[in-house]
Amino acid sequence: MTNFDLIPTSLAIKALRDNGYKNAAYALAELIDNAIQANASSIQLLCAEERISRGKRHRWTAKQVAVLDNGDGMTADVLRIALQFGNGTRLDDRSGIGRFGMGLPNASISQCKQVGVWSWTNGPENAIYSNIDLDVVLRGEMDEVPEPVSKQIPPLWISAAAQNAAVGNSGTLVVWSDLDRMQWTNGRTITDRSEDTIGRMYRNQIFAESTEIHLVAFDLKDPQVARINRLCLPNDPGYLIAPSSTPSPFNDSPMFEHDGDRWKDTIMISDGVEEHPVTIRYTLACPDARSGHNAGAKPHGKHAKKNVGVSLVRANRELDLDQSQVLRYDSGERWWGIEVEFPPELDEVFGVTNDKQSARNFTSIAAAFKDLSDEESLTKTELQSQLEEDGEPSAALVEVAGRIESRLKYLRASLKAMRAGTAPKDKRHDQVAEQIGTAATKERQQDGRAGASDADEALPRDERVNDLADELQDSEGLGEAEALAEAERLIDDGNKYVFRSTDLDGSDFFVSKRRAGELLIRLNTEHPAYDNLLEVLDDPPGQDFSIEELQERLERTRIGLKLLFMAWARLLDEAPSQRDAQLLQDARRSWGAIAATFFDTTE
Repeated sequence: MTNFDLIPTSLAIKALRDNGYKNAAYALAELIDNAIQANASSIQLLCAEERISRGKRHRWTAKQVAVLDNGDGMTADVLRIALQFGNGTRLDDRSGIGRFGMGLPNASISQCKQVGVWSWTNGPENAIYSNIDLDVVLRGEMDEVPEPVSKQIPPLWISAAAQNAAVGNSGTLVVWSDLDRMQWTNGRTITDRSEDTIGRMYRNQIFAESTEIHLVAFDLKDPQVARINRLCLPNDPGYLIAPSSTPSPFNDSPMFEHDGDRWKDTIMISDGVEEHPVTIRYTLACPDARSGHNAGAKPHGKHAKKNVGVSLVRANRELDLDQSQVLRYDSGERWWGIEVEFPPELDEVFGVTNDKQSARNFTSIAAAFKDLSDEESLTKTELQSQLEEDGEPSAALVEVAGRIESRLKYLRASLKAMRAGTAPKDKRHDQVAEQIGTAATKERQQDGRAGASDADEALPRDERVNDLADELQDSEGLGEAEALAEAERLIDDGNKYVFRSTDLDGSDFFVSKRRAGELLIRLNTEHPAYDNLLEVLDDPPGQDFSIEELQERLERTRIGLKLLFMAWARLLDEAPSQRDAQLLQDARRSWGAIAATFFDTTE
């Protein structure tokens, strides 16, 4: 008999499984939300692993993942409701993190096929249990949440948790099994990659010590011995919280500071009934964080790169780092922080999604605001009026986005002034390689071997300087005066080749670009090859290096060179066709021939 269900179960489950959690950390956050809403003071993320052997190789694989808390626990009826899609006990409650009724089941099936829940309100020995098994659901054998039954908590989880705290008199344990959708395959990856996200989402709770979150990975066969066991530290994109997960020397002291007396704005926004405060906070990197050459390549600079954007905080919990107003080409964006805090009463205004991963209305206004407000025919007031006439709840956010855009101009100007004061000094004494390469290029030019960049060498000096200054402003975010001064120095050096270090998106460890008759070679400070090899190109050893430091750097360079050759050999080995392999071989020979002429110049 043909089934004419309005929403066929199999299609509904598939759609729910593809509901768009950014990664496992965001799905786990839904379970942590529930624990915090249930007044938990201790939460443990537990990864049960199995050591799998294949020949001589051994690797750890996560078999189950669980979240255990010491919150209030659930009665049988509440447990069944919690496992229903779109239901919950706080659907109309705007006093805390929850409300949407999608968290536990949606998050769970986005990562696994089986979710089991134990909960207790009067001692763990009195736990009740219910579950969702997708295979059973898809066979048509489960059309409602099973009635909870008394069931002992598996000793596995009690043993693993006991290393940090005894199982509380009340609490909940959620266990994911058959992890068919989890892209992180072992406990170390799960804990490491979850730590930044979870530490950022719950930074306020962790810092206030109202909640501690343990990250644990253990052997399924020996749960009493943890391979990983640490507390999740706060990760504050405004870098005011300390201690935090920020690398030394800023792990115990703030890396940013309040942006002067105007570091906080408060805007009142109506939900249609009453007004509620939206608070915007602005921070700027301390001079010490930006001091020294290429601070962005240092551990604290790399940490800051992961936290670029406007932090949207709802009910003391971060939703998202919105990047709508970020200049993606400018590595200096990592050195400012902006936080927008709002209450759940403004969920519809901000457009908060039911998975609590974003605020769509804010993103839309923030992304469009600058372009719209720059039009001569449309002022900020007119833009807001237009949205209000269209009945858009996001109209109230024009003032918020406008205030941020205006403040960002000041923050960026302050950072550029700071950068100009700490710019690397004249490095003409370190131009030997560039001089050799330039001399070799001139010989090739005299032999009739023209390059695409050569014609621009004949342009007037001022034209070349302005062209190169534009490139430095666009690609490196330098201020106009700073870019002009740097461009003049580079052009007047007379060298054909220019090395610059910056953070690049993607896996390139360097890129080359033609501009103003120069060949700019940018080294990617985010590529592993930088720390192991390319760093010596940008930061040559000085007299203050010890013999041990010089030996260590030489060894890293030796290993790095070998790894580059091995990577090329593997690239050739993986060529999808004989033609592709031949093209690679031709490129290698041509590169080698030019390299030979360059090295000949050194003799």
